[in-house]
Amino acid sequence: MLSFTEFGDASPDRPPLIIAHGLYGSGRNWGVIAKRLSDTRRVITPDMRNHGYSPRKDSQSYEDMADDLAELITHIGGPVDLCGHSMGGKASMVLALKHPDLLRRLIVADIAPVTYDHSQSHQIAAMRAVDLSTVTRRSEAAEQLGAQGVEPALQSFFTQSLDVAAKEWRLNLDVLEAEMDHIIGFPEVTGTFAGPTLFLTGGNSEYVRPEHRPLIKSLFPAARFAKLPNAGHWLHAERPREFEAAVRTYLDA
Repeated sequence: MLSFTEFGDASPDRPPLIIAHGLYGSGRNWGVIAKRLSDTRRVITPDMRNHGYSPRKDSQSYEDMADDLAELITHIGGPVDLCGHSMGGKASMVLALKHPDLLRRLIVADIAPVTYDHSQSHQIAAMRAVDLSTVTRRSEAAEQLGAQGVEPALQSFFTQSLDVAAKEWRLNLDVLEAEMDHIIGFPEVTGTFAGPTLFLTGGNSEYVRPEHRPLIKSLFPAARFAKLPNAGHWLHAERPREFEAAVRTYLDA
């Protein structure tokens, strides 16, 4: 089962909230937001497969990631509210379509149920190029990533998945590279999720486009759309307070 961290206590009035992180991330990336949201509900931040402390598997398909989340929900007790960002958002959408009974509300953060044409394999090359034998703190790894052209925000993001003491990435880079076509794609999934769904996007991001809306509405007929101004794809990191407020407002509506 997925490794996860819990924040807050169970509420009789609100279901648990699970937050599914994106590619190269971990539940740790969401700790601050999860802690703030846990003032009124139980919040769970899992590490997705091949990330963080979760099991290493040979597949990174969205069907398998959705099944991982379904197992976690069954373990903690559902139905739950689910928020997924990027890769985690796609996994969350597949879960909603395959197991709609496990969810109450769904929030999809800056991703659409489509295939994208930009690979993220170059980021794997950058992480592999870091000379971990010389690294004694995360800032040193960040400097090496920066020398390869990785932008500052992603330097900090990636190095949160670095085990400095063990001198290794808490990411299964080999499988993530081999499965990149699945990660940037989206499977053919039958069914719909009729529950409340919010597609929350960054105002400066182009991941969810107007031409995606007919497909989104066909799969998620109750879908609503909202944007965070002055935020890109990493909207929760760029505008954490605004992101938190939007999630809280939607879940408590």
